[in-house]
Amino acid sequence: MICLGIESTAHTAGIGIMNEKGDVLANERDTFTTEEGGMIPRELAEHHVEKFPQVLKNAFEKAKISWGEIDCISYSAGPGMGPALSTGATLARMLSLLHNKPLVAVNHCVAHIEIGKQTTGCEDPLVVYASGGNSQIIGYETGKYRVYGETLDIGVGNLLDSFGRQMGLGFPAGPIIDKMYFEGKNYIELPYSVKGMDLNFSGVLTSAKQKIGKEDKTDLAYSLMHTGFAMLTEVTERALAHTEKKEVLLVGGVAASKALQKMIGEMCEDRGIKMFVCPVPLAIDNGAMIAWTGLIMFKKGRTTEIEKATTNQRFRTDLEKINWV
Repeated sequence: MICLGIESTAHTAGIGIMNEKGDVLANERDTFTTEEGGMIPRELAEHHVEKFPQVLKNAFEKAKISWGEIDCISYSAGPGMGPALSTGATLARMLSLLHNKPLVAVNHCVAHIEIGKQTTGCEDPLVVYASGGNSQIIGYETGKYRVYGETLDIGVGNLLDSFGRQMGLGFPAGPIIDKMYFEGKNYIELPYSVKGMDLNFSGVLTSAKQKIGKEDKTDLAYSLMHTGFAMLTEVTERALAHTEKKEVLLVGGVAASKALQKMIGEMCEDRGIKMFVCPVPLAIDNGAMIAWTGLIMFKKGRTTEIEKATTNQRFRTDLEKINWV
């Protein structure tokens, strides 16, 4: 059984193809980037419309299969940026009608979790989902992925990219700041905002922006990242105490950060917890994770009627019924 997955929640126009053994037959993408500024929804949609035909062609060439071998088509139904989401959903509906294939609407956040579990082999992890638009601490419990804590304003990836944009680093800025983290020598105090199990990153961002030009930029980048990640680590440790889970899984684009891996890893080591990190090609937004989750859902009889194959910008992780765990 083989599924084709379409990812278009934000900056990535991605097509993935996976089989039921968990083999990634193809995982092609074209990512929107800028030298200055961030993501403008209209420009993202234009990028995806322009790039998807070639990305789709590349995926089939890489997988060396035909449409006759595809059993279902899945797509990111949300959460994400409206215009970008719509391009992927439109492509999914078109391909479904053209090739007479069933559709599966996939929650983007759940897809990050499922591809992380598949690639690392962890079984019942506490998930640290850190990306541009999302920052959540998640665990499976009685039929759903429960959100134990989350950001109340912006995602930690947005924190890094917005700061990087102000510093003139372009988009995405996260990987550049991650390198600067290990070069910083002096910690500059910034607001630390943890409210129970929830987080606020906007105050950290505002304070750091106000210090640009007044403090060493490397020290400032280090301090911003250290503060944000320390907040994530605190709520992760608290959730571990609550759930008594023995595994932590890092997923999402920010999971690739060596600084985050170091901080969460040290906490896990102290508690005797196993830490798993979704591999970089599959941690960032990609079509393979949508294909894999779509395949899992399809095997459980989960399909989406073409008339209802829409998107939801606020499709929360804990809204998806999980009938395959």
